[in-house]
Amino acid sequence: GAWPRTPLAPGEVITAQSGAFERDPQESSTTDEELSRAGSPGSRGGSSSTTPDYGEKRLPQALIIGVKKGGTRALLEAIRAHPDVRAVGTEPHFFDRNYEKGLEWYRNVMPKTLDGQITMEKTPSYFVTNEAPRRIHSMAKDTKLIVVVRNPVTRAISDYTQTLSKKPEIPTFEVLAFKNRTLGLIDASWSAIRIGIYALHLENWLQYFPLSQILFVSGERLITDPAGEMAKVQDFLGLKRVVTEKHFYFNKTKGFPCLKKPEDSSAPRCLGKSKGRTHPKIDPDVIHRLRKFYKPFNVMFYQMTGQDFQWEQEESDK
Repeated sequence: GAWPRTPLAPGEVITAQSGAFERDPQESSTTDEELSRAGSPGSRGGSSSTTPDYGEKRLPQALIIGVKKGGTRALLEAIRAHPDVRAVGTEPHFFDRNYEKGLEWYRNVMPKTLDGQITMEKTPSYFVTNEAPRRIHSMAKDTKLIVVVRNPVTRAISDYTQTLSKKPEIPTFEVLAFKNRTLGLIDASWSAIRIGIYALHLENWLQYFPLSQILFVSGERLITDPAGEMAKVQDFLGLKRVVTEKHFYFNKTKGFPCLKKPEDSSAPRCLGKSKGRTHPKIDPDVIHRLRKFYKPFNVMFYQMTGQDFQWEQEESDK
């Protein structure tokens, strides 16, 4: 269960508890019942209802593999507005929890597509699952992968906030974030912290997939410039740029954009009430220590991807 070799910084080492990559009970999970409904005859797999139910079920050519609380649902809803994309609404969790059910089970969960349409699904826990890259590669080595990343500090707090809403009795963020508060030792085995160490997870994926097959989407820009980020996604998938500015409007109450033209109704489509929760107030010293903890990993991640997400700059502006 130890971390990969990459060190944090000179003299610093982190280890993870054994089984750290096993299923995280905090994650929202798709039930077997939901998946069997998605894969049942006549079902549209949770996908757009504007496309008639003909064509054939295919294994996905593109996957949104992460990250939890990064903006994956927003991205999925936006790309589903494209007529050449059909996606499962539920998270199949095939490559982490349901792999033993086999590829035919997985195919059956997918919506039917016509020639020229892309089949997609999103399961954010794939990015932190050790076996997922090898399993996806063995399905199809040319699979396109999309990772929505977000400032790991705000991602961790958002993750904690989601859990807190379901389990109000859990300890405070400060208690969970440290192995030793006095010494300032961050507990990297806690999933809320671990997920944000993007460089270490990416190392695992690069053993199987070239960078050219992975698109990194900024969770921050998905909020401030959704059309700009969606242009990159459509280009990456080889699609015509159909989802543009006219599809979005900014919801001041929620604090993020909503889809103006969803795939199956004329009413605006916003993400559910579980999105955009108010974060609890976290001790500024804890935030500072977390930023310091993540900084070398962020820098490594920028170098590995060739993209600067400017998380440090964003924090210095606050």
